[in-house]
Amino acid sequence: MQHATHTPHAVNTAAARRWHVLGALCAGWCVAVCAAAEPAIYLLGEVHDNQEGHALRFTQIADIVRSAPQPVIAMEQFDRERQEDLSAAQQECPDAACVIARAGTKGWDWDFYKPVIDLALRQRIPLLAANVSSQDARLVVRDGLSAALSAPLRKAFGLDAGVPPEVDATQREAVFQGHCRMVPKSALGGMALAQVARDVWMAHVLREHPQSTVLLLAGNGHVRKDAGVYHWLSPQERQRTQVHAYLEGPQPGDAALFDRVHPLAAMEREDLCAPFRVPEGKVQQP
Repeated sequence: MQHATHTPHAVNTAAARRWHVLGALCAGWCVAVCAAAEPAIYLLGEVHDNQEGHALRFTQIADIVRSAPQPVIAMEQFDRERQEDLSAAQQECPDAACVIARAGTKGWDWDFYKPVIDLALRQRIPLLAANVSSQDARLVVRDGLSAALSAPLRKAFGLDAGVPPEVDATQREAVFQGHCRMVPKSALGGMALAQVARDVWMAHVLREHPQSTVLLLAGNGHVRKDAGVYHWLSPQERQRTQVHAYLEGPQPGDAALFDRVHPLAAMEREDLCAPFRVPEGKVQQP
């Protein structure tokens, strides 16, 4: 009986086919894994004093960092001048209370943020101080964006020619409504610029960590897509960004401002407009 023979060429061709198929399978697997592991940006809003919203958002944060590559958490609640203190506190503090004592500022109900800070301590997730301080914001109101943002930074975000008119108009209206419609129209321009300065700085903080999955914790107004932090991201950054709002009484129009809206029960509060009722001739500063 004649036995079949395999020439070296036939053997090499068969092996090449097997390696080709295996390579194609590996390539497909790598594409899927790399796509799933690509660093993302999460803009996570809040109603500052809504406990339900903080609890729901914390659950989302814990889920994200469980599988995210190199997560970092940027927080509006820490002023940028405190980054060195914040980083040192993360290395040396045993708990959130210690971190807050060393790097926090007044004006926040820090109990809402302790679970996030404790999570960061346990999992060694860097915390980023993402806010422009109230002092710098007041300087912006008086002197313009140059009081808080350097010339190279303004250029990087296309601000050489000023704030785009549509963003300026949106921020003026937001400031007016947010201050109970009690701000003189003459003061709105400067106060809107302060909000722009904060949003641009937050976008800058996110941009400084392109290899990380970055979670920004900030008020819903800062994460809105039309005029907040999202507006200042590049098209490439926007492609990997998710925008979540936690809102009391969401409206149909909110769907255009956020990728997902998490409804919250409205809280009973004292008159929020009382602090803005100032003597005639004075202006409530941000």
